[in-house]
Amino acid sequence: MKANDKQLIYTLLKTVDAYECGYTRAKFTGEPLFTDDTKNYMSEALENSTEEGKSELVSTNSTIPASSSSIDNTAGLSLDELNAKVLRCTRCGLARTRNNVVPGMGVEHPDVLVIGEGPGHDEDMQGLPFVGKAGVLLDRMLAAIGLDRKTNCYIANIVKCRPPENRNPFPDEQAACFSFLEAQIHILKPKIILCMGKIAIEKLMNQNIAITQAHGEFFDYNGIPVMPTYHPSALLRNEELKRPAWEDLKKFKRRLDEIKTN
Repeated sequence: MKANDKQLIYTLLKTVDAYECGYTRAKFTGEPLFTDDTKNYMSEALENSTEEGKSELVSTNSTIPASSSSIDNTAGLSLDELNAKVLRCTRCGLARTRNNVVPGMGVEHPDVLVIGEGPGHDEDMQGLPFVGKAGVLLDRMLAAIGLDRKTNCYIANIVKCRPPENRNPFPDEQAACFSFLEAQIHILKPKIILCMGKIAIEKLMNQNIAITQAHGEFFDYNGIPVMPTYHPSALLRNEELKRPAWEDLKKFKRRLDEIKTN
């Protein structure tokens, strides 16, 4: 296949993806550079794929570095409209095992966006994030620094459907769902982001991160400060982590207060 033909197909797939997601991805450094080849791999794949499969192909291979903007235009797209798309999503295998999709919960103009890993059993049954034992602890953690999902926070996850047996979401599942989180961040425009656990911070920042070393440190996501701390489930398993998590939260609160003052 010629390079020009590959570029044309790539552009078509991006258009299909944008239609499915409800927004257009911006160009970013790292988009593929196409060259001529002698075997028509892409056309064979497209002949055997559905329109839904084409959208999934783009979704699972379009993760961008956190330093680049992934959103070009969400004009006219509300949070409710985006979440309605999330509810209809069938991009990965988690759609076949879920009871409910869990788009997110909170206020539309939050000071803080809290990002977790994915729904558990209770979340899957209720369609709401962080409502099980870990959710109760999270609410207490947030309340300790003046935060609440009903007044100044929005809570979301890397994946919107429960992985079976609460296993870690696979990389392809994270990639298939990540554009929804990108769009949520773009619409919500939080002042600061709190990542609960290793998977949340690693996916958001697109790099390998050791939570034991990085907790309480600040990262940058498109100009938004991001802090990772221990997931509430980890605190329930190991109470020795509660003290460092509390120190993280106090540091997080100081940074939020500084942002709101300036």
